[in-house]
Formats: sequence, C-alpha cells, structure tokens
Amino acid sequence: MDSEKIVIKSKGKEMTTDYSSEINQTKRLLIVIPAFNEEASIAEVVLKAKAFSPDVLVYDDGSSDKTSDVAEKNGAIVIRNDRNRGYGRALNTLFQTAIIMKADFVITIDSDGQHDPDQIPRLLQPLIENKADIVIGSRFLNSNDKMNVPKYRSFGIRTITKFTQAACFDKITDATSGFRAYTINSLSKLHLVENGMAISTEILLKANESNLRIVEVPITTKRYDIKDSSAHNPLRLGWGIFSHVIKYLSLKHPMFFYGIPGLVFLIISSLFMYNAIDLFSTTRYVSTNLIIISIGFALFGIIMLATGAIAYTIISLFRTRMSDFR
Repeated sequence: MDSEKIVIKSKGKEMTTDYSSEINQTKRLLIVIPAFNEEASIAEVVLKAKAFSPDVLVYDDGSSDKTSDVAEKNGAIVIRNDRNRGYGRALNTLFQTAIIMKADFVITIDSDGQHDPDQIPRLLQPLIENKADIVIGSRFLNSNDKMNVPKYRSFGIRTITKFTQAACFDKITDATSGFRAYTINSLSKLHLVENGMAISTEILLKANESNLRIVEVPITTKRYDIKDSSAHNPLRLGWGIFSHVIKYLSLKHPMFFYGIPGLVFLIISSLFMYNAIDLFSTTRYVSTNLIIISIGFALFGIIMLATGAIAYTIISLFRTRMSDFR
C-alpha cells in the first residue's frame, strides 16, 4: 500500500491516534463523517451530531476548501489526508480509529446535509436492544420517503441493491445508504479493502460472511437539491459496485459462478452439434458453420468449468492455510 500523510487535529492541536487517556468507560457513541469539499454543509452536520455525542470525528479526504477548518472550529476531531483517496479509504480509516478509541457504537453519516442527524436515535435503538450488529437507514421502507429520492437515483440504487440481494442479504432495500450504525464488535470483523464507493456493498458482503445481523430502519433524506452532491460519476459508481459484487461471487462460489455458465455453454454446443448431425443424416450436407459454432461453445464451456474447478481448489487451500494460522 502506498504511503499517505494523515494529520489528526482537535481545537488546533495535532494529535496522535492514541486516545487511551480520553476513553470513557461507559457506553461510548462515536459519530464519524467522511467529507470532501463540504465547507458549506459540514458545520451544520457536526453541530447537530454533537447533540447526540461529544465525540464527532471528521475525515477530510484531501479537500481543497476549508472543510477541515470549519469542522474543527465547530468541535469535531478532524483527520485530514493530504490528497483525495476515496470514500472507502475514508471509512476504513474512520472505522480503525473508532476501534482505537474504544467506541461502543459508531454512526456513519454523510457530510453533504442529505441525512438528518436527528434520526440517529432511530438507528441506535436496534443496537442498544441487541437486535442487530449493523443498522442501515433505508430511504425505501416508507412510501413517503421514496418520493424524496429522484427517479434516476432511485433506479440506480435499486439496481445495485438487487445485485447485493443476490449476493447476500435478500431483504436489504438500500444497499448504498451511508447513514448506518455499527457495534464496535461488528467493525472488528470487517476486513475491508475497497477504496471507492463500492465499500458500501463490500461491508454487506463481509457482514454476511461473518454472520452479522443487519436490520434496516426508515429514514427521510433532507435534501437532494445539492449541486454535485456526489463527486462520482453515477455510471462509474454503478460499475464499481457491480464489479465488486461479481468479484465477490466469483471468489465465494466459484463452482456456481463459473460452473453454471460452463454447463449452459456445453448444452448450447450440444444443440448445435445435434442440428449439424441431423442435417447431415437427412441431406448428407456437412454444415461447417454449425460445427464451428458447436466447437466454440464447447471450448467456452470447458474453459469455464476448468476455471471454476481451479479457483475452487485454490480458494479451498487458501482457506485451509488461513485456518491453520488462526
């Protein structure tokens, strides 16, 4: 991993990530906010968040404006990166810092003002009652909340959610929501690697692997009229999340991912070969086109089946080795 310069500030003084002297032994809520060029909205988000916890942590991901200064002046601890590394890197750093700070619960909230911090207790309740390990604020549980989401965004979110449902949690309605609550135990089990927006679905996939309990609660988004509210191209964002889900499925279930298409190709190959043989038996005409197509599909099928078998063997050996080291 390449090096990065990160500075942590609180009230104008640089700090280290050793918070042992500040730890409160009672239940501790840490509210974390990834931010990039959100000078206009960050103050309101920080102030409203501090109404629910004195511990508000902002990750300024290389902003070119005064995001970190405004957040710090309004009472947040600020982690500032020297250049933009991505939403995933920001969340991962915030999660690791939360573990160091020994928080009990962690809330993630967007910095652009779309989420309402007044709904934080709604997300915390299932954690406090020990009914969930991760809580997602969903924009699609209530019909009135759905109306607040523009149609073009709703379509993209629902498409991404469908892929996530296929891969793990089939009852999830909002796989891309950034308004979430976590127990510190759940964060310790998530070994995240994505640097981009695909981390939202990676969290769900990794949570599924660790048998973590996920529930959703309804939230109402405050606004969608923010200019350039997403710094990411929607098509690029969708493709990044889609490719991550595909990669996960190929590694989690290689025989299914490669084997099913391989069998389909072999069936198609046999159909073309059957037609070629039937044509020859009735007309004595050898259709080279049908034979070539049949051979092509057969080769694809064999390659897919072989790839699935090889991937399954390698992944099984790797998992066995990893279990031996534990």
